[in-house]
Amino acid sequence: MGKAGKIVLFIASIWPIVYTILFFISFLFAWHNTTATNPPSFPIFGSFAVLFTFHIVTMLEIIVLLVIYIRNVFKNKDVPQDKRTLWAVILFFGSIIAMPIYWYFYIWQNPSVSSSTTSK
Repeated sequence: MGKAGKIVLFIASIWPIVYTILFFISFLFAWHNTTATNPPSFPIFGSFAVLFTFHIVTMLEIIVLLVIYIRNVFKNKDVPQDKRTLWAVILFFGSIIAMPIYWYFYIWQNPSVSSSTTSK
């Protein structure tokens, strides 16, 4: 994967976190501004339809990213053999938080130079 591909994957990986923050801010504003005469509005997203669309697209993106990352865990030679299953579980359960962490350690950084020389 080239540098541009790694950057695109990173942006896709942090979008769910950014979206979650925007969603809660928008939801709190809508909840705060709700009155009997005014229907709730979502200031960041504009309307419920736009919010719903962003929500569905983000959920589908998370599923696609999970497939990409878990596939990478088992194909990436830089991930130690004994930690592959652990990373797969971490990515599955901690998805939007674990993805950028895994990206940094195993996708962004250059492959580690083997330092397995033993001194006797």
